[in-house]
Amino acid sequence: GAVGGGFWRERSRRRARAWRAIMAWLDLLPWWALVALLLLRPVESLRLPVHRSAAPGRRLVRPLRSSERDESKDPGGDFDPRCSGAWRLHRLGHLGDSLDSLESCPSPLLSSRQSLVAHNFFVTEGDVVFKSVVANAFHSDSEAPVCFHCAGPRVESFFQADSSKAAIVTCGGICPGLNTVVRELVLCLWHQYGVRDIWGIPQGYQGFYSGKPWLPLDPAAVDQIHTLGGTVLGTSRGGHDTEKIVDALEEKGVNLVFIIGGDGTLRGAQKVADECTRRKLPIAVAGVPKTVDNDIPIIDKSFGFETAVAEAQLAITAAHVEASSFPNGIGIVQLMGRNSGFIALHSTLGSRDVDCVLIPEIDFELEGEGGLLSFLEDKLLAEGHVLLVVAEGSGQAAVQREANDLTVGATDASGNVLLSDVGSWLKHKIADHFKDHPNPRLSPVSLKYIDPTYMVRSVKANAADNVYCTELAHSAVHGSFAGYSGFMVGPINSHYALIPLRLIADRTNVVSVNDRVWAEVLSSTGQPDFAANDLMECEIESDTSYGGCTVDRRFVGGVPPPGRSKP
Repeated sequence: GAVGGGFWRERSRRRARAWRAIMAWLDLLPWWALVALLLLRPVESLRLPVHRSAAPGRRLVRPLRSSERDESKDPGGDFDPRCSGAWRLHRLGHLGDSLDSLESCPSPLLSSRQSLVAHNFFVTEGDVVFKSVVANAFHSDSEAPVCFHCAGPRVESFFQADSSKAAIVTCGGICPGLNTVVRELVLCLWHQYGVRDIWGIPQGYQGFYSGKPWLPLDPAAVDQIHTLGGTVLGTSRGGHDTEKIVDALEEKGVNLVFIIGGDGTLRGAQKVADECTRRKLPIAVAGVPKTVDNDIPIIDKSFGFETAVAEAQLAITAAHVEASSFPNGIGIVQLMGRNSGFIALHSTLGSRDVDCVLIPEIDFELEGEGGLLSFLEDKLLAEGHVLLVVAEGSGQAAVQREANDLTVGATDASGNVLLSDVGSWLKHKIADHFKDHPNPRLSPVSLKYIDPTYMVRSVKANAADNVYCTELAHSAVHGSFAGYSGFMVGPINSHYALIPLRLIADRTNVVSVNDRVWAEVLSSTGQPDFAANDLMECEIESDTSYGGCTVDRRFVGGVPPPGRSKP
């Protein structure tokens, strides 16, 4: 104790001596010299976090005006010409593109309760997220890598808290985490940016102009909604009328719009943003991608997906128990997955009890050598039971060849093709095949069919998805206050980015049957590789850690674009 006390006393003495030396040196300087030292300091060094990024050496870059773009170098206007030739940065729409008189102000974050730490998480327009983080150390690609603007708060804001009015809408099917996104949008707007005029739009896009009263939102109103499934705002399919929506926004004085929905909803959000630009309205439109199927391109995953996979395990476990408890037991579980089979794929990997999984990305044959029925026969003879998982969009071509109803080719209000019930079809085909089978060991069978399609999407989000929804919501608010519009938010290689909505208009995310994750499924189930002869045409550098890749959405459903054959 005495030694420790002596150490601290000695350190205090040294500090006192150093301080006296500094004061003595300052006493030798005349007052005008001190003034000169202050005046000669670089102006940039006098700026506190209001005008400086936290990381040393970063410079703020103002948004690019449309008049400054060189269309001859980039006819599509997809990339920012200010980037060095080594990078290709996707251009973001900004309110300054159409509003030359737009003025910025210091971010409200600097005066919020987070002001003491705000300078640690500010980002600049020059901070980017790379589309691909995998490269060959021994081979240099000829094309510059593609990157996106990093999500996060900027030191400059283009909206004042007292004049901001926000609208939040949820569209399309429900999904775990919708209420969490709504809650976190409200909390970020309220606490970090001081916005007090926040409204929820009822029942999807049509709620903007249907005459139903908008719902006032504040922290108290959304306090516990994350514990509920579905969406407290209500939702609907279709109902998008760009003119009426923008008319309502203009009439109500809304300047911040947050649209939560899937690919069709986000295409509608792009139209709203374009119309606001055409009318020269100071309205920022941000999208939060929502799809339980995980089919939004570019981002690592969509919120609610992990919750749905976890819920699907309950149905798979039940089907496995049923099948393994009876002689010649066959369990069939149908899961969500209209055009992409991610839920079925990851539920199969998570279960390890599944013997075969069918997804929309592959075609399969029922009859003949290497067909599904032959595989089921072998499994029953070897193990006495079999478990089959099928995504709802699988085998549509085979089902429709035998279909004799008027629903084939019909679409819902969102333009999605109505699917035939492949699960029920498989159940009947399998039952007919094994009925009075010539091999007495394979007849009769005990067949159980479970369809938890809507159960997996109607539950509340799990902890992981709740955290994810928080990041998405805050990123959307930060991007909007920075003046960006016509963008969505999401993680790319685990880093959150601002992604132009135009990039998802004709793309979709599907399971890559050329990927290691699909190979892991084949190893886990032991099933035939029905996709062995298929060639999937994925975009370069579009592979995700969840076994997906980006493809032309016109290939989905077996309809190739003009002049091309289906890959």
